[in-house]
Amino acid sequence: MPKAARTIVLANQKGGVAKTTTTLNLGVGLAEKGRRVLAIDLDPQSNLSMSQGIDIENLDATMYDVLTGAKPLRDVIHSCEIDIAVAGIELASAELALSSQMGRERALERAIKVIEKSYDYILIDTPPSLGLLTINALVAADGVIVPVQCEYLSLRGLAQLRDTLGQVQEHLNPNVEILGILPTMYDGRTIHGREAVGMLKQHFGDLVFRTRVGKTIKFAEAPVGGKSVLAYDSGGQAARWYRRMCGEVIERLEGPETEAKAA
Repeated sequence: MPKAARTIVLANQKGGVAKTTTTLNLGVGLAEKGRRVLAIDLDPQSNLSMSQGIDIENLDATMYDVLTGAKPLRDVIHSCEIDIAVAGIELASAELALSSQMGRERALERAIKVIEKSYDYILIDTPPSLGLLTINALVAADGVIVPVQCEYLSLRGLAQLRDTLGQVQEHLNPNVEILGILPTMYDGRTIHGREAVGMLKQHFGDLVFRTRVGKTIKFAEAPVGGKSVLAYDSGGQAARWYRRMCGEVIERLEGPETEAKAA
């Protein structure tokens, strides 16, 4: 019997911390290592869908239809570098549509159950908020990866995410936990950047990934061509960052022996 996929949420209520970039490039990195990957776009801004060249204005069905029960998840999956369950702007009204439904926090979990044995990893890109869409993602998940911009104000937002995660653990999904914290937009030349990573390690220890994702124009250029940075600039520094991070995820979830064989 095929095992159910490992479901990982990329979450941070602060925007602009590289959640979408990490979702896509981690997914492509896992696919490079032979894993079957589905990425779910759960953000009404639809950046994950657009970053693979998908025309979000002309979609027959999106994650809105899945969450409201009108369509099964397989009907909104597009085959790109990895499989993408697409979103459109109508997803912004999903929280209102779900608010009157029984078990509204489990709408995504129910949808995933039907297809989870078709994949090894399911990655969920969430909006920059801790509303019902993000709660749905946390309820469906095994683990959470938190991309954190390397600056002081971004670090403060982690406390709110931990509080929300604690409530989800207590009431809805006792098994979800933080898989790792990924420092992003890191500049090791600045004292502030180094101090921010130091604070992360002081408070979260080994949860902080060894990989630090820096800044490069490649992250802005790649989505314009509908590509991940691993496809757009495969031999570049940005691709190396995410391949390294991908190796850490495999090591944490499948064991160091598995990653050593995959390397």
